Formats: sequence, C-alpha cells, structure tokens
Amino acid sequence: MTDLASQIIPLCNSAELAEGGRAVPFDVVFAGQTCRAFAIRFEGQPHAYLNRCTHVAMEMDFQPDQFFDASGRWLLCATHGAEYAPDTGECAGGPCRGGLVKIDLSENDGVVHWHTAYNLKPFEFLD
Repeated sequence: MTDLASQIIPLCNSAELAEGGRAVPFDVVFAGQTCRAFAIRFEGQPHAYLNRCTHVAMEMDFQPDQFFDASGRWLLCATHGAEYAPDTGECAGGPCRGGLVKIDLSENDGVVHWHTAYNLKPFEFLD
C-alpha cells in the first residue's frame, strides 16, 4: 500500500554518488526528530539510510561523509565498529541491534531522488 502523502524529492546529481565513495548527506525528520541521513552508491545502485547506528543512536561517519570500511564492502560505524551491508542496511557484524533505517531512493535522468514516508519527512527551515 502506498502512502498517498509521499513525495519524491531531488537529492543530488547521479555523478555525486561515486561507487564506494563519499556519501551525500541530507537532513530529514524521522518519527518527529530531525536527523542526518546519507546516500551512497554500491554495486551501481544508490542507497540511503539514517545516519544512526543501531548499537548506540549516534552518527556513524568517521570522517565527514565517509561510511565505507577500507575494503569498500561494508558501512562502518566508527565509534563501536558495527558493520552494515551497503545494499540493505542489515547488520553484518559487530555490536548492532538490527539494521539501519533505509530511505527509498530512485534515480532518473541523472538525478537521485529520495522518497518520503509516513514517518519520514523533509526538514523544513523556518523563516
């Protein structure tokens, strides 16, 4: 069942997501809380997740927008070493409690878009 209130929001140009490279960060409101999220490219496909480790709810990047381990096979939480599968967000090792919160993406005509959901909205700046 699709959420009739869902939106498709442009995130970045496709070229900004290099295979196994730096993430593109963005802000979202998840379950009423403002959170950082990130998009990466793995095996040719874009993927996005909340930047929140499931072991301890803190941001995972060890350097700004760096999530891949040295092998390029896993997303790594720099604080406690939890590893996640880049294509599904599932826990692959270390101290994780479940998988990362995945954000639906689509890619058309050289642009990556993210999709809102009932509990995932764009962050809106107040004037």
